[in-house]
Amino acid sequence: MTSAPGLLISAPASGTGKTTVMLGLLRALAEDGLNVQPFKSGPDYIDPAFHRAACGRNSFNLDGWAMGRGLWQAIAAKAAGADICLAEGSMGLFDGVATRGQQGFGSSAETAQAMGWPVVLVLDVGGQAQSAAATALGFRSYTPDLPFAGVILNRVASPRHERLIRLGMERAGLPVLGVLPRRGDLALPERHLGLIQAVEHPDLDAAVAGYATFLRDNVDLSALKAAARGNALPSRPPALPKPPAHRIALARDAAFSFTYPHLLEGWRAAGAEILPFSPLADQAPDPTADLVWLPGGYPELHAGVLAAAETFRTGLRQHAKAKPVHGECGGYMALGEALIDKEGIRHRMAGLLGLVTSYEKRKFHLGYRRAVLKAPMPGHESGSALRGHEFHYSSILEQPDAPLAAVADADGNPVPETGSRRGKVSGTFFHFISEEDPA
Repeated sequence: MTSAPGLLISAPASGTGKTTVMLGLLRALAEDGLNVQPFKSGPDYIDPAFHRAACGRNSFNLDGWAMGRGLWQAIAAKAAGADICLAEGSMGLFDGVATRGQQGFGSSAETAQAMGWPVVLVLDVGGQAQSAAATALGFRSYTPDLPFAGVILNRVASPRHERLIRLGMERAGLPVLGVLPRRGDLALPERHLGLIQAVEHPDLDAAVAGYATFLRDNVDLSALKAAARGNALPSRPPALPKPPAHRIALARDAAFSFTYPHLLEGWRAAGAEILPFSPLADQAPDPTADLVWLPGGYPELHAGVLAAAETFRTGLRQHAKAKPVHGECGGYMALGEALIDKEGIRHRMAGLLGLVTSYEKRKFHLGYRRAVLKAPMPGHESGSALRGHEFHYSSILEQPDAPLAAVADADGNPVPETGSRRGKVSGTFFHFISEEDPA
């Protein structure tokens, strides 16, 4: 198998504008008639929805720490038929964890190297001139065999500023693929987990169309397309995640939307039927479903609505009497006894678990997680080792039920967010990505 030609859009750090560049490029190339396949390097579950909105094709995560080779191969195969792939990096190009995972340390550079996609480095050059070349050269030479396409200069203040930066890049031998003038209207709205969700953007299509016009005016798209490359990939049996049930009632609305695209793809590919419902609209899960799955999201922003959703809560409780219910992060909190919002107001949740969480005193929880199950979880047997990622600001006040798993961070240090189980109900704070490949 050979990966479709592609590029990885990365940067020295978060906040440099790479998401805006990514969305603008996706739309511009799609407008040129190319079949563009987007990817996201790392465990982000918000960006892929923006990618889909930009080019009309599902975006998938590639993650060397959390994914085994079979899953990686299955996801890479989603590029079949694409003219070009664009992958958006996470954080800085070389940022990852300290302890190797299933294939690597989780950096964007590893994704680029594995797929053979040259790196396009987006540089915020505000406050710099020729010195920007030293930054870019350091990234170019840090891993000498990493494919490198060139740089896009972002937030350039003036023609003089551009000339000075280009002098440095010419001296360093680094191609300049684009120069983006400084504009204050290009930032996407954010909240505490990063970008707002794509479904919440007040006019996403118009915003992406504006990015595409801006990129088309200021980036050499022909040079970008010419720089795209791909690797011959080692042949592995593809292995998308198997569905945890045949008929899955999946909560899906502004409060519950963080589901990795490769999970849904694997469930559908194996013949599972996904039955969406909206807790915010006070809808009960389909009573014929074999499993109710509450993904993560922003229940803290809708706690009052959820507390008043009697039809949803009654349907959930009825289902849990005979069939399994599982929640991740926000979904886990919604299954608990109560959620305390940032104003200190306590909201009643479903009460299927004893969990009480609070946003009154925010505490940041971020990182990969390895969980060894102490009891079965939908789709996985007791003793299974799962890989996932945790990202939230809530604090646990009470977690009285039996722990679902022994959970550790990427370096093997135990974390207190063990998840819970009570009867047929289970929940975790980590978002499941994959089950570990057998040794």
